[in-house]
Amino acid sequence: MDSIQQPSISALFVFENTINKELIRSLHVYRLKDGKEKQVEREFLFKKRGSYVEMAATPLLRLRGFQVSELFEGRVIGLWLCLFTFHADSSPTSINIPPVLLISRNPKLKSIPKLANDLQIVFQLSSRTGDQELSQFTWQAMDETNQEHCHLSQRSTHEFDQDLNSLPNSATTSEYSGSQETEECASGLSQSFLIVVLLVLITVKESYLCIVVKKKRAASEDIARIALEDLVKYFDLPILEASRNLKVGLTVLKKKCREFGIPRWPHRKIKSLDGLINELQEAGRHQQEDQAAATAVAKRRQMLEEEKESIERKPFMEIQSETKKFRQDIFKRRHKARLLKKQD
Repeated sequence: MDSIQQPSISALFVFENTINKELIRSLHVYRLKDGKEKQVEREFLFKKRGSYVEMAATPLLRLRGFQVSELFEGRVIGLWLCLFTFHADSSPTSINIPPVLLISRNPKLKSIPKLANDLQIVFQLSSRTGDQELSQFTWQAMDETNQEHCHLSQRSTHEFDQDLNSLPNSATTSEYSGSQETEECASGLSQSFLIVVLLVLITVKESYLCIVVKKKRAASEDIARIALEDLVKYFDLPILEASRNLKVGLTVLKKKCREFGIPRWPHRKIKSLDGLINELQEAGRHQQEDQAAATAVAKRRQMLEEEKESIERKPFMEIQSETKKFRQDIFKRRHKARLLKKQD
């Protein structure tokens, strides 16, 4: 008799062994045509290499006396942790589907069709129920809007069509045409339907909408007017800030630099020289008593300032090797000073 009946799944539970993660157990609850329920426990081996295998399973959950209503995600029964639950009779919520139970992410599930087919049916039922709830909510909102619209339209029409010679709410008021009420409600239905549809679309698409504002490009005449003297004014700034001040794009500014023979924006070279000049200024203040040392510092400072002016005039020039050695000596002295401070 049971073979003739076609059972439908009413609940599904999937468990994972807490010691051996490759062991998976499932509890399938089928509803027969006569209203009775049939519980089937299955056990599988989810091999990391190779296809999955179904093994002989003992009814552990039934032997322990657990009811289906007592099972939920996260519950531990002995060595088994519940990963997934589905109740057809309970109100559906957002289902948390582990990736290992998704055929799209885990194609090995096809090797155990008993579990894979029931999972597919469960997911279809869940998605279908969610769509029905959404449509039911939409139509309920439309009905409430239509009732309110019809009520307001009837009330306003009664007030305007009332005979001024009769008392308010008299028999003449109640003789309002039923066909006009139907037309008003029908027009209200169409308007409310459009309003609800628009609201739903706006709500769904709100997170995906964005406004893209294109930057206005600089005119070709303004770009052609940029001379080397204009670039020199902003050599002490990074190239991005310089492009903003010149009101041109970064690519346009690099193109102009290549036209003037500037392979690289000289901001870092000028900044390095400014740092050395400031270092010499500090050193000159501390060595005012030693005339020879003060003279050497002033001479070095003058050389650095002249080199900076040369780079501003000819930005393709590199820093002199003598200046690089001097900069390296200053770095070493700073490093030694920091180490001495840490030791103290």
